Amino acid sequence: MRTTSRYAWTAMVILLCIPMAILAVLSSGAHALFETRDAKLKSVKTVGIVSAIGDQFTLAKAGLTGLNNGPRTVPIASWSLDDLIVQQVAEALSIRFQVQPVTYPRASFATTQESAITAVNLVRGDRFKKLVQTEVSPQGLDAYIVITKAKAYFGGGNRKVEGLGLITYSTVLESFRLLHALYEIRVVDGKTFDIIEKLAAGPLDEASSVRLPGPSLVIDASFDERDENLRRAIVDLVIRSLPNTLSDMHLVNQKQ
Repeated sequence: MRTTSRYAWTAMVILLCIPMAILAVLSSGAHALFETRDAKLKSVKTVGIVSAIGDQFTLAKAGLTGLNNGPRTVPIASWSLDDLIVQQVAEALSIRFQVQPVTYPRASFATTQESAITAVNLVRGDRFKKLVQTEVSPQGLDAYIVITKAKAYFGGGNRKVEGLGLITYSTVLESFRLLHALYEIRVVDGKTFDIIEKLAAGPLDEASSVRLPGPSLVIDASFDERDENLRRAIVDLVIRSLPNTLSDMHLVNQKQ
């Protein structure tokens, strides 16, 4: 009986230790991942900045009025938003990195999309890596900061929105207009073209009723897509969200 009890006790100890061991391995792996990212960033001296989110503005309807109304797009290249983003990011990063100007086909980066099927992306890899390798000049910088459109589901439903746009939502009980500026940032290794880091911009801190997991703002019904105030609101969303996003990616030292 004593021998049986001793075996039972040993077995119980082993069973209790297994989850702790697994947790330790996972923790170690996560720690190693962050170490790898930070180590790679420490070796980066020269960077180039690519921005391609400001080609078009999407007007979408949701709720009761959105069932039979597809989104429409308005060209906004004249806003020069990408040039402003490059300027703002370069200014933020210049304290730590040597920022060098780069040329690239903005339309290629703006129209390239990842597959909605995760498995497909895993097989073919990040499509923006190839663009950086083949379409950005000069080559040979330590890293490239690539800012492109992000996607998100609106209201937890099946409607997906992307990039810059305005959602007009209307039901019997509720109606509002939601402005959004969805983007993500990649840090691409300039030698191996591996993705060092990738992160989508999060919602602004003061957005109490966020309906999108990214920079968004409920606006007044008087806004019009041709109104200068609309352009200013989009610019404000992007510019105010950039410092936190760069900080979360460890590209700047602290949130501004």
